Amino acid sequence: MKSYRQLRTKLLRDKRVRGAYENLAPEFAFVRMIIQKRVEKGLTQKELASKIGTKQSAISRFESGTYNPTLSFLEKIANAFGARVIVSLK
Repeated sequence: MKSYRQLRTKLLRDKRVRGAYENLAPEFAFVRMIIQKRVEKGLTQKELASKIGTKQSAISRFESGTYNPTLSFLEKIANAFGARVIVSLK
């Protein structure tokens, strides 16, 4: 059985896979930032879910990358942290 790191290295040798992986980098960074903020605030997924009026499973899906959130969902999370979402079209 290969480790994640070994598998990733092998897959990233393919230019198409590497391109897709790099295109997702901002999304992964955003999710990591949300997880970091939640942990810094000492909130569990369940507590964050309660603050924004959703279920813990929605937070779990979002943090694992299996949920494509709406802007409204992201704004609720930002509000729970005393932050705001800014969308910029360049």
